[in-house]
Amino acid sequence: MTVTLSATLAANEDIERRRRAGERVLNLAFGEAGLPVHPALRDKLVAASERNGYGPVAGAAELREAAAGYWNRRGLATDPDYVVCGPGSKSLLYGMILALGGDIVMTAPSWVSYAAQADLVGARPIMVPAPPGEGGAPDPDKLVSAVLHARTQGRTVRSLLVTLPDNPTGRLASPRTIHRLVEVARELDLVIISDEIYRDLLHDTALPYTSPADLAPERTVITTGLSKSLALGGWRIGVARLPDGATRLRTQLLAVASEIWSAPAAPVQDAAAYAFTEPPELVERVNQSRRLHAKVSRAVYDRFVEAGCAVAKPQGGFYIYPDLGHLRLGGSAEVTRILLDEHGIGVLPGHAFGDDPSAARVRVATSLLYGESTEERLTALTSADPLCLPWISGSLDHLLMGLKELSVRRPRERHRSLVSQLGESLG
Repeated sequence: MTVTLSATLAANEDIERRRRAGERVLNLAFGEAGLPVHPALRDKLVAASERNGYGPVAGAAELREAAAGYWNRRGLATDPDYVVCGPGSKSLLYGMILALGGDIVMTAPSWVSYAAQADLVGARPIMVPAPPGEGGAPDPDKLVSAVLHARTQGRTVRSLLVTLPDNPTGRLASPRTIHRLVEVARELDLVIISDEIYRDLLHDTALPYTSPADLAPERTVITTGLSKSLALGGWRIGVARLPDGATRLRTQLLAVASEIWSAPAAPVQDAAAYAFTEPPELVERVNQSRRLHAKVSRAVYDRFVEAGCAVAKPQGGFYIYPDLGHLRLGGSAEVTRILLDEHGIGVLPGHAFGDDPSAARVRVATSLLYGESTEERLTALTSADPLCLPWISGSLDHLLMGLKELSVRRPRERHRSLVSQLGESLG
């Protein structure tokens, strides 16, 4: 088995190397929330810093109770005994795939780590596209045929993974799709893993949101964390909500956890317990973050539209997924290379997310545009019009200029190449 560095982490490290070398690069590759830690969370972490014991594998009782309350407030009755904590939802997803066993269905495209984690545990991902205009959940009818075909080949397919809202597309699966997906999961006896780490960053809070757990709580696992909504990616803390009474699955997941991470860091758990109780100051911080993510991702979307790219309007998180196929530059790897090397724009190629390598789609993350310093980021967070801040408007101008240069220069280069080829053939 060959394991490579995560595409998102590798791209971020490459961009940082270029910046240290003096290159001007717009980092639209890394999906970090790009905002400072709230002071109340820093205080909680410091106050708990002397807690250096391992603690329970499932996580501290205070954190599990707080996480259960978080889901209760969203209409999902949750028993703290069926909440499991880990060092990030990424670790919990890996542990869940390992605990469930068998092959797993996921959306094409989907977050880079899903398929990689399946490969690590010896599972084979079954990639199924989303319905047109949606993201994060596979087309239910195509899922049926894909699973039945896999089973006729002797494969054991046990689970299905969705992301609501989605990374990389920034889109949300419709309630209709989720309803049908749940029906299919029951028919095929699939456990649904629902990654809902972007749920609180849905741009329009009036947009209908349906979790598979709303409809099929008996077969749905939810994972979430604080890395996106409260920008605590470096703190590494996540929680999973298991179906009520899923004793065997809980035992298996805890067995995996006990051998991989033992228990999440105790001081971080203390701060996370406070965060999941959703005190007013943190609710306001999440609301501010959601508004900022919505405004900036929409502005980036507008620049790609102005440059003639096909792209769906973002609905959640801080991602868009444009298609630059109209430029006829090649597949996603070539488009990504040209944007970075010739225009100082760092993005991720769609093929890293399981998309067709020949397609010119790229994943664009907008959340590192908020500023280089804590002061700039806080200013962006509280600004009535963050798009007018010079560091954000300058980045948007850089992006649009690069996209327009790409559109203008490439046809000329293709023409020169054709003329050159014709000359060689005549000569």
